[in-house]
Amino acid sequence: VQLQASGGGLVQAGGSLRLSCAASGGTSSSYTMAWFRQAPGREREFVAAIRRSAHTYYADSVKGQSTISRDNTKTTIYLEMSSLEPEDSAVYYCGAGNPALSAISLSRMYYYWGQGTLVTVSS
Repeated sequence: VQLQASGGGLVQAGGSLRLSCAASGGTSSSYTMAWFRQAPGREREFVAAIRRSAHTYYADSVKGQSTISRDNTKTTIYLEMSSLEPEDSAVYYCGAGNPALSAISLSRMYYYWGQGTLVTVSS
């Protein structure tokens, strides 16, 4: 499975962005797909995930601020982010895997990764 993330950019604090992650080359619809982010000098951290069932899960830090969704073909996921703050600046990665629910926020449970898309929020 190949993942291609896009949609990052420079946005002012309080602004919004929508990230996309397109999957190809395999049965991506059978995987849980997720967004993680990594800021310079920090570990990759979980942002949100969507399972095959369409159930969604969010990190506490983005609840109410972000929405993860999947298109009808289940080959593209989106992350809509609003009320962005400078601390949201990071490279955002999409991943695909089959983690257990208890491990859904662990990056090591995802088999495939996109190349990342940079989000920069200016103050």
